[in-house]
Amino acid sequence: MQIMLKSLCLSLVLACLALSVASHAADAPKPYGANLFQGNFSQSGEGAAVAPGDRVVLRLWGGGLTVDDTFIVDAGGRIELPGVGPLSVAGIAHDKLAEDLRSKLAASGHGETQIYVAPLDARPVSVFVTGGVVRPGRYAVSPGDPVLSLLDKAGGIDPRRGSYRSIRLLRNGALVGNLDLYPFVRGGELPGLRLQDGDTLVVDSKGPAVTATGAVRNEARFEFFKDQATGAALMELAGPESRASHISLAGTRKGAPYSTYLPLKELAHLRLEDGDRVQFMADATGNTIMIEVQGAVRGSSRFPVRRGARLRDVQDFIAVEPGRANLKALYIKRKSVAARQKKAIADSLRRLEETALTASSSSTEESQIRAKEAEMVAKFVERAKSVEPEGVVVLDDGSNNADLTLEDGDVIVIPAKSDVVLVSGEVMVPQAMLWSEEKDLDDYVRGAGGYGNRADRDNVLIMHSNGAVSRNSGKISAGDQILVLPKVESKSMQAVKDISQVLMQVAVSTGAVLGLPFLQ
Repeated sequence: MQIMLKSLCLSLVLACLALSVASHAADAPKPYGANLFQGNFSQSGEGAAVAPGDRVVLRLWGGGLTVDDTFIVDAGGRIELPGVGPLSVAGIAHDKLAEDLRSKLAASGHGETQIYVAPLDARPVSVFVTGGVVRPGRYAVSPGDPVLSLLDKAGGIDPRRGSYRSIRLLRNGALVGNLDLYPFVRGGELPGLRLQDGDTLVVDSKGPAVTATGAVRNEARFEFFKDQATGAALMELAGPESRASHISLAGTRKGAPYSTYLPLKELAHLRLEDGDRVQFMADATGNTIMIEVQGAVRGSSRFPVRRGARLRDVQDFIAVEPGRANLKALYIKRKSVAARQKKAIADSLRRLEETALTASSSSTEESQIRAKEAEMVAKFVERAKSVEPEGVVVLDDGSNNADLTLEDGDVIVIPAKSDVVLVSGEVMVPQAMLWSEEKDLDDYVRGAGGYGNRADRDNVLIMHSNGAVSRNSGKISAGDQILVLPKVESKSMQAVKDISQVLMQVAVSTGAVLGLPFLQ
């Protein structure tokens, strides 16, 4: 039974690996030129026309002309007819050839002449296709059909084995011509290889290949001739976009994994190896940054400015709501500041966890209390980790505010004027109250029903409209917010200190109070 279970588990693992490989293969870029073989060339033999090199049997009688011969269409697409001269026949469909020649003879004064014409090369020829194709075999085509028709009938190039750049046409064991599909894909250039009965078309093995992805016009796997896989050649084929600035190269060198990250201009001088993967990336510092405006504004809320611009450079472009915008309380929300605030909170939480987990106990009863406290601290830490700081940059009343250099993603906040003061946190009835110059902190707290049972009267924050924060005292202006923090209760003084610090950091960075559900 165990053997059967092991066998079943092994089969499941192998099946998962196979699915993973298949999924990766489906996502990988296809060979350059793979879209050629979709069946569109396989029907090219229909409606074949006369081409240079074709043989034409022509018999004429009556009207002063007697001809019975086989003519070869010259490089200019003409046949030389005795007594008449050169007649152009290239490009004329086989079933329209007699009608066309009769018209041309009538125009030259031989309207009574009877005509019989038969293109000898109109009959199909059999050609063998082998090598790196999907369906090797023997296929019938017209002699004038392009080699692409043969390849399409054979299912196209096998993407795992076949070469798109080395295809040989053999006749009686001798090489007739070579075909490279890349010039056709890029510019429509296709050599005029004429097929004959018994020819063999051989698709050689795939050459060194390099994959290009990312910021390129042609995302594909590119094949190169031996010793010609260079960065410059890859860039010419892949066509990097204008935004591409760097490349990430991954491959193998001397049997070991190899990777590097370089500016785009250095790729041209690199020699690439079979199996290399080059990702083109847009990592260059741009000339513009995006700025957002929030608050009492109208019109566009996001717009680009030049890198290095200062606050004064954009203030004139911000359309504020007249009479409603509080320009004196303007502040900035910045991503880099928010990241530092997030890190500071994380550091405080780490210290808090260490304190809770390493606290010693002098009795069994105290040990149980410590364990319960540690559990509640863990819940508090989990909640605090989800806090997302706003990254407020406070601007004072000085004249140097306009010199502040803006960063990409900055949000300029212009608060709306307000006549109320919001009181929240550990008060009996959190609410907004009409601002009065005569009121102080105690007046507003009393207006909110007084301090709650869990209020920490020594930790009351005044959040000003411009993002500044004062503690326990200070002038309260219209639009400010009063936050009463909860009191931390624990036998561990260090835990009290650490939790209080986190509460303060969260309140300052988010403008909200993080509750303490574990306090009784």
